[in-house]
Amino acid sequence: MSEFRFDVVTFGEMMQMFVAETPGPLESVVRFAKRTAGAETNFAIGMARLGLRVGWASRLGTDSMGRYLLSEMQREGVDCSRVVCDGAQRTGFQFKGRVTDGSDPPVEYHRKGSAASQMGPADVDEAWLRSARHLHATGVFPAISASARAAAQKSLAVMRAAGGTISFDPNLRPSLWASADEMRREINALAAQADWVLPGLEEGRFLTGEATPEGIARYYRERGARLVTVKLGPEGAYYDGVEGSGHVAGFPVREVVDTVGAGDGFAVGVVSALLEGRTVPEAVRRGAWIGARAVQVLGDTEGLPTRAELEAAGL
Repeated sequence: MSEFRFDVVTFGEMMQMFVAETPGPLESVVRFAKRTAGAETNFAIGMARLGLRVGWASRLGTDSMGRYLLSEMQREGVDCSRVVCDGAQRTGFQFKGRVTDGSDPPVEYHRKGSAASQMGPADVDEAWLRSARHLHATGVFPAISASARAAAQKSLAVMRAAGGTISFDPNLRPSLWASADEMRREINALAAQADWVLPGLEEGRFLTGEATPEGIARYYRERGARLVTVKLGPEGAYYDGVEGSGHVAGFPVREVVDTVGAGDGFAVGVVSALLEGRTVPEAVRRGAWIGARAVQVLGDTEGLPTRAELEAAGL
């Protein structure tokens, strides 16, 4: 019997997403499909589908959107015991456009003042957090408000002091920060607390000033990361860790439908494999495979595999 209640926990905002059913400017779209969205919750869903024990901490309104999101997370098998539902607050939502050329789709957020943005350090249940062996964090949650940033900082400090492992995906959202300099400073400070750092190539270039995957990885390794995986899109990923460095090729994709969520899928693959004791190359290969699945579907989570699908692929 494991001494831990959870394999992994995460803190973050979940939003209801309205995905355009036809291409074109959002203002011209008539029909939208309802989905879930949120970097941390995409990750949580992906980990739960692989059979890991997952906990999620957040705040939602008691509106129809909040009720929908909570039921979806519970349906996926994610522990929501640290999700506060407050009738005085509202749930964030977003509209996402549809593209046909493989580019990033337009996204319009309606999250300012949302329930999750009201979270602060008091929302970090230290005993609950220490009951997990791993914490996954991203750069989105600390960007939604100053109080959420303080909660994110506390969660990393608590897990680090407890001796658990931490993964961090920068997941940059420039529109949520007061300035590019603030974003770079705060994101890098959080990354310096993590064991496993997972930037994309362009993110890494912005955050570190380094041009190459090797330089980006070296930057975070010098600041304490035990492993850095740099996502290279269709080219796969580069990794540098205590056991060595290398490159894992990408998986072929028939058609890029929607790029949103691919990085979260990559994180699911890498973190799940490392928690299972797989080697770093095996973990990065799993991440590249899930990331490739994610870009071939419309929503953020439809491409996240079950354990059976993972095993069928030999991963």
